[in-house]
Amino acid sequence: MRLSNTSAFRFFFITFLVLNSFNTIAEETSLIEGYWLTSASIVEVKKCNNELCATIEHIFVDEGTDPKSILDSNNKKKSLRNRSLIGINLLEGFEYLQASETHYKEGKIYDPGRGRVFKSNLQLLKSGNLKVEGCFMRVCGHEEWQPLKIMINEDGTRSAELKN
Repeated sequence: MRLSNTSAFRFFFITFLVLNSFNTIAEETSLIEGYWLTSASIVEVKKCNNELCATIEHIFVDEGTDPKSILDSNNKKKSLRNRSLIGINLLEGFEYLQASETHYKEGKIYDPGRGRVFKSNLQLLKSGNLKVEGCFMRVCGHEEWQPLKIMINEDGTRSAELKN
């Protein structure tokens, strides 16, 4: 079958659009979006409106304790102390940048252990870990979050493994 010049052009144009759309979809996800293992939980970092957010998906607790029963009891705002830590957003003020961005500055992070909000910076390290920094009066501390791969099991439950 021989294509006319118009048909050939149309075929290549459509092929270009389809292939380019796959590339665009892949670039919409930031390098730091995904699931992360913290010192006490699993957090999902994602785009929320035009900012990054980090919601607590799971908290590590003793056997027999429901993670949803762990409350935000240290929160400085008394009205929030009865909410579950599962589902709360830890980040604010991190404007969502281009997908290839590896460093976010001048946001804030909520530390549920202290019930306080700190100035924060995020940096994707060469190791693949996410350096999460919290600062108070120019004194900064940090924690490295490890990237996780989340899988859905046949029974609908989820399991996780480290990516690196």
